[in-house]
Amino acid sequence: MRTYKTRTLVFPIMSDPQLDLLIIGAGPAGLSAADAAAREGLDYLVIEKGTIADTIRQYPVGRTLFSTPNELEMRAGALHPVREKPTREELLSHYIHFVLDGDLRINTGEEVTDIEHPEPDRFIVHAKSVNTLGHETTATYQARRLLFAIGAMARPRRLNVPGEDLPKVHQRFVDPYPYVRKEALVVGGGNSAAEAALFLSEEGARTTMAIWREDWENRDPKAGAMKHWVRSPLEREIAEGRLRVILYHHVDEITAHDVTLTTDTGEKHTIPNDVVFVLVGSDADLTLLKKLGVETAPGKMTEVPVYDTETFETGVRGIYVAGHFTNARHIKAAIDVPRKVVPLIARSLRGTVPR
Repeated sequence: MRTYKTRTLVFPIMSDPQLDLLIIGAGPAGLSAADAAAREGLDYLVIEKGTIADTIRQYPVGRTLFSTPNELEMRAGALHPVREKPTREELLSHYIHFVLDGDLRINTGEEVTDIEHPEPDRFIVHAKSVNTLGHETTATYQARRLLFAIGAMARPRRLNVPGEDLPKVHQRFVDPYPYVRKEALVVGGGNSAAEAALFLSEEGARTTMAIWREDWENRDPKAGAMKHWVRSPLEREIAEGRLRVILYHHVDEITAHDVTLTTDTGEKHTIPNDVVFVLVGSDADLTLLKKLGVETAPGKMTEVPVYDTETFETGVRGIYVAGHFTNARHIKAAIDVPRKVVPLIARSLRGTVPR
């Protein structure tokens, strides 16, 4: 039987010594950074507002990842899926056991609410957590360096149309089974929207997918086209009459019983509807970075922080970034970048702080 070490972490308030490195986010980038920090002998902590690998956990139940194990695993040869590519559950287990086996220092369910930067080499980080009884507690940490590994899923994009706040509208798809024999509409053009439409259709929902013509006709993987192993079964569902695709220009209104949209040819359609999934992408929450003075700029798909492409340090000394909300968006890069960056952080600390 596998056993794990346990540790009670008590991090005192500001009068006590600072952490060398505080990592915000426990996705692949944050886990890789924690492992690298441990190997460098740094006094570090990871704070995560959700769970370990929270973005992966929010994928649809049973989803097969698009990437092969060598692009996702934390150690070469450590991820052993049953098939060629791992499922959501296999990858989650891999990341969680990586944390347990390495006894990595991670506080989950703890959200950073504010960060002060009163002087060089000193960041004061305020956080809160809420227990299962709804009781809120707060904590304050000090750190010499910060690494933001916050991912890019904090803020789902909206259509900004009447009715979008109705209970039947969702920005996340989990599983199709509550919607058997119900009218489901999926709005979006990426892989997440295509997968949701496919799963819903295959499992008995009367499904319509609203997608822009340029997204539907896109076949270039480098330009964000949906993966062929999603498109092929999707087109089969269409051919067999179980899934309808509407090339739309915009959604006009969502009501309790239907959805009205305008097609790309200008026609109006009103669709009887029980549930709507708005899967049009998401953005990182850059509020704290901007408050600290970090510049941002348009990235490949959304706004990203400005940083040195070699060190991943921002224009504010001591603040680093890694992961999906940077221009290095793939999980493989999210894992590899901290292995390069954290040793640089360790060297900078040893050059300014007596060891």
